[in-house]
Amino acid sequence: MRDNISNVQTVDLGKDTLSGVTPNASAWLDTLGFSSAALELLTDAVTDAGAAGGFTCTMQHSDTTAAADAADVVAADTTNGTISVTITADGDDNIVKGVVGYNGSKRYIRFNTIGTTGTDAVIRTLGRMAKPAQAPTTYVGASVAAT
Repeated sequence: MRDNISNVQTVDLGKDTLSGVTPNASAWLDTLGFSSAALELLTDAVTDAGAAGGFTCTMQHSDTTAAADAADVVAADTTNGTISVTITADGDDNIVKGVVGYNGSKRYIRFNTIGTTGTDAVIRTLGRMAKPAQAPTTYVGASVAAT
């Protein structure tokens, strides 16, 4: 068995409280020095997913940490063409709901979440990176706040 801990990094991009249709973005994941990255959506409490459409976390990317520079990724920049994770069930508490893999060329990635009328939930985003340019790497990394 080979050591994998020296070749991956996990970054907590923060806990977000969702309320209605107000957009909410996670912190940025800085992918510099890695050639593989993904964002995982974990739910804490989904009091109300909102209207029938629930709430959707869409991956965004940017060359800078400026919030204004964030743009939704296109399917070609993700693994299997998946660009978002949607939650429609009020009972989706305390689970890993989905993962979006990134293979684009921008340095920073994050989730931007938009709810529907009535959305009331707490979620957490984890960033995972692998294939470092230099190993070993630290297993736990730091997020980058949007400017």
